[in-house]
Amino acid sequence: MLTDERHSFILEQLEQKSTLTVQELVEQLGHSESTIRRDLTTLEDQDKLVRIHGGARKKRKPVDEPTMDEKTVKFMQKKEKVSQLAAYLVNDFDVIYLDAGTTTYAMIPYLEGKNITVVTNGVPHAALLTDYNIETILVGGKIKQRTKAVIGSIAERQLDEVNFTKAFMGMNGVDITQGFTTPDTEEAAIKRKAIRQSNQSYVLVDVSKLDEVSFSKVADIDECTVITNHLSDKQQRLKDYTRIMEA
Repeated sequence: MLTDERHSFILEQLEQKSTLTVQELVEQLGHSESTIRRDLTTLEDQDKLVRIHGGARKKRKPVDEPTMDEKTVKFMQKKEKVSQLAAYLVNDFDVIYLDAGTTTYAMIPYLEGKNITVVTNGVPHAALLTDYNIETILVGGKIKQRTKAVIGSIAERQLDEVNFTKAFMGMNGVDITQGFTTPDTEEAAIKRKAIRQSNQSYVLVDVSKLDEVSFSKVADIDECTVITNHLSDKQQRLKDYTRIMEA
């Protein structure tokens, strides 16, 4: 196999698996370890992957978290379907946690008329929930300007004192190896706490978030059920690692 063909194969495999070992590539390509290592070094020099001990991983995108308004206009139709399915899972007398984010925000109209209590760290969420006459508790703490999420140690301590039947979470990345991730460490801590305080946790994402990795890890891939729109053939492998509900 020619050098360019090997390079293309390696990059295609990284899109599928996120990480590869030298030994895997030796077996798949039928070339020596030294050849594979040179290929990986060349691709790293071209800024196409990152070398790790014994192999390589997919190059991650820089952290650039959109504002609440910017998120609202992206993939809106797909988010609506995901949100509607998530709201269907909410039953009377549930005490749910509703994470900050646009997909969870889109759930709120579909919760109208349900006899529930909602705890949220989303400032816009709390306002809209009260408009729909839903019993609402807003977690206190520091407000993050870009996402209007309440974060910080005060909010974490409050979540220690409550338990939820279900949690509905937003997330920036869903990856088999790295799990659920988000750009902000403080926001990750709040998400992590809410998941641990819940009987069942659901992550609401459109397919653009699948196979993506952000800066701060929230939970392992098998800790939550993913609610998303239709998976591509490549993304179907997620079903081997966690429960998927497709809207």
